[in-house]
Amino acid sequence: MMQDTKRVKNPGKQRKRLFNAPAHLRHKLMAAPLSPELAASRGARTLPVRKGDTVRIQRGDNKGFEGKVSRVDTKEYRIYIEGFTREKVDGTNIFLPVHPSKVQIRNLNLDDKWRKAILDRKKEKEKPETKEKAKEKAKAKPSKKVEKAPEQPQEQIEEIEEEKPVEAPPIEEQEVAPEIAEEAPAEQVPEEVAEKAVEKAPAAKKARAKKPAVKKAVAAKKKPVEEEAPVVEKAPAKKAAKPRAAAKKAAASKEAPAEEAAAKKTAPKPRAKRKTSKETEGGE
Repeated sequence: MMQDTKRVKNPGKQRKRLFNAPAHLRHKLMAAPLSPELAASRGARTLPVRKGDTVRIQRGDNKGFEGKVSRVDTKEYRIYIEGFTREKVDGTNIFLPVHPSKVQIRNLNLDDKWRKAILDRKKEKEKPETKEKAKEKAKAKPSKKVEKAPEQPQEQIEEIEEEKPVEAPPIEEQEVAPEIAEEAPAEQVPEEVAEKAVEKAPAAKKARAKKPAVKKAVAAKKKPVEEEAPVVEKAPAKKAAKPRAAAKKAAASKEAPAEEAAAKKTAPKPRAKRKTSKETEGGE
């Protein structure tokens, strides 16, 4: 009965296929990787383990143990190695089972002609692929050559040298113009700088250079600064009353009675009452 080649993701179905696999598929599931030297010479990376192959254990407590395969159990998917045994309580030795995925094939048993044919077929298929991969890797690797900086022509080098900033001389060697010496305060202008400025100034500007600013700088070093007496601030005197305000008050007092008289004149007179008929008859 042939098994389906369609892949499944369900773990239960995967285990079922593993346990119920036919002999030709079980043989393929017993494959192990070849050593790097053997893979390079034979042109294959993996092969099913057979009786007589030399293998080395790559995992577990017994890592590094190497020996010949004495038996291959395709029913349990295990192999047994010569010398890899354990002593039982009764004193007998038994072989320990190892899964083929945990070993590396160090030497192949080529007594079977069918196995030789398989290796030749794999070598023909994988050899051109390995050459192409080697070429691709060689192209992908970047070269470790150090790139030299491009040489600049002599004209550009001369221009760069001309553009370099000139370092300013120290303050003692700098020439100070007479105009700057005049504007600078007395404490910042030293004697030597002031004298040099006066010597190098033209005749027309010598009179201006010897102005109080430079003289003060020289005198400030020779004479000690006299302590100034504290100035006492006087309280501001009260201002006298302005004459205009007094005149305005006097004018207002004079205008007040005049306004009252004018108001009386302009006020309307009360009307006289009319006499009644009785009052007129009684008077007659």
